[in-house]
Amino acid sequence: MTDPLDRIAAALERLAPAPAPAPDFATAEAFVWETEPDHLQPVARVSRVDLSLLIGIDRSRDTLLKNTLQFARGLPANNALLWGARGMGKSSVVKAVHAAVRAEGHDLKLVELQREDLPSVGRLLDLLRDAPCRFVLFCDDLSFSHDDQHYKSLKAVLDGGVSGRPDNVVLYATSNRRHLMPRDMIENERSSSINPSEAVEEKVSLSDRFGLWLGFHPCSQDEYLAMIRGYCDRYGVMIDDETLRAEAIEWQATRGSRSGRVAWQFFTDLAGRKGVSLS
Repeated sequence: MTDPLDRIAAALERLAPAPAPAPDFATAEAFVWETEPDHLQPVARVSRVDLSLLIGIDRSRDTLLKNTLQFARGLPANNALLWGARGMGKSSVVKAVHAAVRAEGHDLKLVELQREDLPSVGRLLDLLRDAPCRFVLFCDDLSFSHDDQHYKSLKAVLDGGVSGRPDNVVLYATSNRRHLMPRDMIENERSSSINPSEAVEEKVSLSDRFGLWLGFHPCSQDEYLAMIRGYCDRYGVMIDDETLRAEAIEWQATRGSRSGRVAWQFFTDLAGRKGVSLS
């Protein structure tokens, strides 16, 4: 029969698990934060494109690169919110900037945090706080619904917690929403709350805690075509401009949208038809 003290100890361990062991950060340049149990999973190969292939987002790209270089050099840097049109390279530029900074000799690590794991962010920061390197904490596609309380976990990390954000961590988040909340959610707060202004401020103050707001807007047709031409030149796909233009515009019309993601999807199809490997 199991000793009652052993059962109690096991129950306490489930309620308050021991702190996650620090990984060997030298084994990888990127990690994914996993819970149950808490640990950082090394990423063998980061899926990304070269910074030079990100066309039409020059200002946001250059601003984020400058901020990240400052941080990697141990200088002051801001948390960044990359918001705007879907498929315009928000997450791609974070990963590309990380690679560019590492190429300059800085041992900067990328740690991906899923939105649903935000309540555990305090434990993650405790793990990173005393690490011998610097980290970009990356939360992709960040947004919050009406009943979502996860944003409160992030608010303390960004600005207002007692321990705050460690000096060796900066947070980059992407979102389709400028204030991270649905517009109808903000309007509902204004119409139904006892004190509408206070209710709205509580919700939108999260985005205010990001020092950098970088907007990503729909691309023009010329930018869309330039993206595809850039991919063709990089990977050696041979096609004349007139044919590329006709096929790319037809592809865009069937999708009903034009973005960096649509440009890459067209190029993937084109490379396959031309027998060119992208690996």
